[in-house]
Amino acid sequence: MANTEGMAPDASPQDTDPRAAHPAPPLLLRFSPPALLAVALVLAGATSAFIGMSGADWWALGGLAVAAFVLHLWWDRTARARPGPHAAGATYYALRSALGFGLAWINPFCAFYAAVGCFDVERLVPRRWIPLGLLATAVTIAGAQIGGMPPGSTTRWVFYGLLVAVNTGVFLTVRHDAEKEEHRTRERVETIRELERALTENAALHDQLLLQAREAGIAEERRRLAAEIHDTVAQDLTGVISQLQVVTDSREPDTVRVHAERALQLARHSLGEARRAVVNLAPVALAEDDLPEALRKTVARWSERTGVQAEFTLTGTAEPQHDEVQATLLRIAAEALSNAARHAKATRVGVTLTYLGQEVVLDVRDDGHGFDPSAPPERDTRTGTGSGTGSGSGFGLAGMRARAERLAGELTVESEPGLGTVVSACVPSVPHER
Repeated sequence: MANTEGMAPDASPQDTDPRAAHPAPPLLLRFSPPALLAVALVLAGATSAFIGMSGADWWALGGLAVAAFVLHLWWDRTARARPGPHAAGATYYALRSALGFGLAWINPFCAFYAAVGCFDVERLVPRRWIPLGLLATAVTIAGAQIGGMPPGSTTRWVFYGLLVAVNTGVFLTVRHDAEKEEHRTRERVETIRELERALTENAALHDQLLLQAREAGIAEERRRLAAEIHDTVAQDLTGVISQLQVVTDSREPDTVRVHAERALQLARHSLGEARRAVVNLAPVALAEDDLPEALRKTVARWSERTGVQAEFTLTGTAEPQHDEVQATLLRIAAEALSNAARHAKATRVGVTLTYLGQEVVLDVRDDGHGFDPSAPPERDTRTGTGSGTGSGSGFGLAGMRARAERLAGELTVESEPGLGTVVSACVPSVPHER
């Protein structure tokens, strides 16, 4: 019986059921004893004249055959309720071996009945008694091999002993090889089960990782959309408010008309950006122009709108970049310019785009008030954003840095109070695939 102590939590009832550990024998083993008994009786009848069997021998042979058949019927019923090696199986094996020896003593050809012990000994006899069971079978078969029992001379007794030893050695060797093969089979089955469990665990882990990746992707997309809205619609609306404030405060019709037209242009541009965000998150400025030209026009429009002198400079050989690289640098430039206009109170701004082979660098410099980059940004109670005094301050600085880091780049800010600000974004060059 299998021991249930220390049983794994996921062990099934079949794992602890002895009938599962030792399933019912195949039909070949189940019906081999009566079949070989019948073969032995047929051979005994065919060779009775040659062997010289008397009437008494036939009565003894018949009695032993009936006893062997009754023994088989008893065991066939008992084995269903008590499968596996145990004392009852060993008793059945011993009685069958004794009957086989008696049959072979009367007629050597009846040893065919005893030969079945070579095949089912492991199903009947406990492990420590198996060699004795095989020895009992070898004793009967060796007797048949020398022509019948008992040996008639000393020489025949010597040959008989040698045959018993040889048969026992052969049986044990075959059993040992069978055990090794069975052990390898069990190991293969266990390996397959381990692989199945590992595949199941990996599938669950894969599903969990997919869920986490999906959630992380959603969070990242939300942050990116927030940055897009801040860098486009929010900036344009801030410009519209500034232009309308001038219109409200001014009494001159020409000034009112100019700033109203600028507010209208910004509102239209903001509407275009909002529509574009629904279809494609690439900046409108990059729809027709490459990055250098889009930056040049962005700087020019910003200078015209704010009245601050601004210049754009291109250094190195311009190469078409991936859309995400171009959009990122354009957004960083727009945010830096927006911060310079709102906070730095600069009189001059310079924007430089540099192609360095493996990297693309964007620098935005202003001569404004500057600020301390290590100090936490103040909050503007009107807009809810940072209100530092440099082109890289407030919410825009965190947004610009996040944009650069998404492309495995970096953003640095150099500033001191009263000495202006330099915002530098460096991202890997990713050529556009045509």
